[in-house]
Parts: sequence; structure tokens; C-alpha cells
Amino acid sequence: MLLADLQERKAHAFTTWADVTCEGALRWEARRAEQAAATTRFQHQRRTGGIADTDAPVVQRLLTGRTHWEQARSVLAHVADHSPLPGAEARLLVLMVTLRTAHTGTGNLIGQDIIALGLTDPGDLVEKLTASGWLGIPGTVGDLLASRPENPIPVTVPSLMPYAGGPGPFTFGKKMRPKLSGWAQKVISEKKLSKAKATASTRLLALTLATQIDTAGRLGPGGQGITLDTLAAGVPVGPGELQRLVDQLTVADWVIETAVTGTHLTGQVTERVLSLTCPLT
Repeated sequence: MLLADLQERKAHAFTTWADVTCEGALRWEARRAEQAAATTRFQHQRRTGGIADTDAPVVQRLLTGRTHWEQARSVLAHVADHSPLPGAEARLLVLMVTLRTAHTGTGNLIGQDIIALGLTDPGDLVEKLTASGWLGIPGTVGDLLASRPENPIPVTVPSLMPYAGGPGPFTFGKKMRPKLSGWAQKVISEKKLSKAKATASTRLLALTLATQIDTAGRLGPGGQGITLDTLAAGVPVGPGELQRLVDQLTVADWVIETAVTGTHLTGQVTERVLSLTCPLT
């Protein structure tokens, strides 16, 4: 437990320094060290049997089993491969609409569903999606953005409709769809991301990291890190932007102890958001 002790001493030192200088950045470093110490102690307890086995899982995840986790990854992969428009903002909107219509190619939307994504120009993106033929809506884009829960707008995504004599691109049933949609909505609207007015790129990175961890929250298979190619597929940004997005997630208390190398992103998600994750198995 030497590492946890060192992290706690580091946290105490930063807290003392912050009290003297009134520097907010130092308090942030103290919180990071405290989180790292708690995570290290938790992992040590699990390895040594300090946490007893019970019928309930250690982490009460929003998506509760391997099938859910694999389906979440399948939706993200499908959107990455089939988004009709480039860019992170379009990808995030396409993901949200896909999750609303994934089972039959039809679903309901209201204006707040789109506005809450924090897009720069949501109306323009919806116009482009409809012009491309990917999305069908009755009425105008303005009608969609102005719609309210008591009067949702029915929308269609032809590419998600079941094929003649067979299923659509997804194999999960109608009960799974709202679970996956609810999970994604929880991630992209998580309170600290929303408070920070996180960009679409940052929210997509949060979703990607949530599906690429081990059971203890470490990034990548076996906690060995996520390849940059995997991240590039999930988050359409330039190669020089990844560190900036990781820094934003660090400030939002999503990840700790991260490092971007020439090939991988290593680190782990914080205990605070483990309930939103879908471990690799």
C-alpha cells in the first residue's frame, strides 16, 4: 500500500499549499491525488480478498451485463462506420438518433433531445441529415427543435429499418434499445460534463472510454491502455487534439493518471463514473 500512502501524502501537501496560495489548480491536484489513493486501496482490497464476495456486484452499473456492454460497443462501432456526415458534432447527433430508432428505424424525438447535446448549430446539422436522406422528419427542422415532450416528433432512419425478410443492422430487441439509449444519455449529459459545457468531441471520448476499460476501471484490455487507432475510430478529431480532450475529462473528474504515448492512452476512469462503464471481458 506504499503507493496509496504516497498519494495521500501528495494530496495533503497540495491541500496545504493551496491553503497558503489560494490557487484553485493546486486543490484540483489534491483531489486527483486523493482519488488515486482511494482507487489504489480499492484495487488492493480486491486483489487480496479484502472485499468479500457477495451476491451483489461491487459496482452497480447502469448496464448490468456482458450482453449489454457488447451491444453498447456495437452501436458505437456502427455509428463510427456509417455516420453520413463528418465531424464530432454530427457523430454525436447521429449516435443519439440511432439509439432512438435502432430497433425498427423509427422513433420519437423532441427538441430538447437535440438542444441538450450542446451543438454549435443543431438546426443546420439536422438539415444536412435530412438532405442526405439519412433522416426523415415530418414538417420542418424548426418544428422538430420546438417540439415538447407532450408532442414528440416521429422520425425515421431508413438505413436502420429491418431488411426484407431479415433484421436491421442490430440484433437486440425492443427492450434493450431504451436501456442503451438511456445509458448513452446519462454519459453525455453527466453533471460535470454538462457543467463544463463539454464539446461533442469530449462527450464522444467519454462514451468511448466508458466502453474500453477493464472491470477495475483501467483503460484498455487488461488495463494496458487503449490504442490511438481505437480512439481515432470513436472520436473523429485530429491527432493533436487527443491530449486536450483527455485534459478536459481529467478536469471533469472522469479520468486520472492518464498518459498519451505514441501508440496508446493509458490511465483509468474515476470511481465516480464506474457505474456508467461497460467493461471489456
